[in-house]
Amino acid sequence: MGTYDALLVLSFGGPEGPDDVLPFLENVVRGRGVPRERLLEVAEHYRSFGGVSPINQQNRDLVAALRPVVDVPVYWGNRNWHPLGEDTVRQMHADGIRRAAVFATSAFAGYSSCRQYYEDIARISVEGGPELVKMRHFGDHPGFVAAMADHVRQALARLGRDDARLVFTAHSIPESMARTAGPSGGLYEAQLRRSAALVNEALGRTGPWDLVWQSRSGPPQVPWLEPDVLDHLRKVDAPAVVLVPIGFVSDHMEVVYDLDTEARQLAQELGLPLERAATAGTHPRFVQMVKELMEEPEPVQCALTCCPRPSRPGQVDSARRSGE
Repeated sequence: MGTYDALLVLSFGGPEGPDDVLPFLENVVRGRGVPRERLLEVAEHYRSFGGVSPINQQNRDLVAALRPVVDVPVYWGNRNWHPLGEDTVRQMHADGIRRAAVFATSAFAGYSSCRQYYEDIARISVEGGPELVKMRHFGDHPGFVAAMADHVRQALARLGRDDARLVFTAHSIPESMARTAGPSGGLYEAQLRRSAALVNEALGRTGPWDLVWQSRSGPPQVPWLEPDVLDHLRKVDAPAVVLVPIGFVSDHMEVVYDLDTEARQLAQELGLPLERAATAGTHPRFVQMVKELMEEPEPVQCALTCCPRPSRPGQVDSARRSGE
């Protein structure tokens, strides 16, 4: 498999029981000055699901799906909860791994979705290797597009109508971060719009679609990308809606809480037929995409000035409503 002798799936992490919730959230916001009451509020979102985030099991499922496809050892580590990336890399070192491709479970530019993974790699690397090489953004990769288009088809079939409006969703970030995401600014939103357009094209649809935002956090006086998905549903002029969480690769807490709980409840109140497309997850084309990324020429690493860390406490897209 190219010049790699292993694959590391590097993800965000999530609690797997009620006792994990607050320690996990404290890891997420460490050093960012997020008030305790805010953590307690977010903790209630997790407790409404038994204190368990779906993300860890979904990463286990992804690792299991990748192992027979990539034909090299597959490891998994997290930024904020067990198995922690630093523990995983120490195991890789003990196993004699020399050079590993890193698949970060986020498709687009941005501080928490890209730059922070480079910081994670620097933090968890150990003397003597393995060398860790982060693979490129993949929101425009045909495998990601095909997986998302297939899931949208399934949602349209469940809805029983082809005239539904496609409403693509992604995590909102402060406008100041959006302007600095990428070497020319605005790369996060531009990549998301391109990905949504490619999915719409793959479906053979020619009508309009929308890109909206979810999971806003931070002080109310700080402008974030808008419109919010709930505000958009209140105003959308459409007979039905399919929500497409294009900004997420698995159905983790932000998807099941913000979309499957809040947005679905609002749609019922509005009398608006609504379905939610699945994320890429373990779709066979998405799994194959990871292998194809490993076979590409080594990616050009982003400049250190790309997608910088937010300068003010609390203004970061990983310190968010649902914590993922």
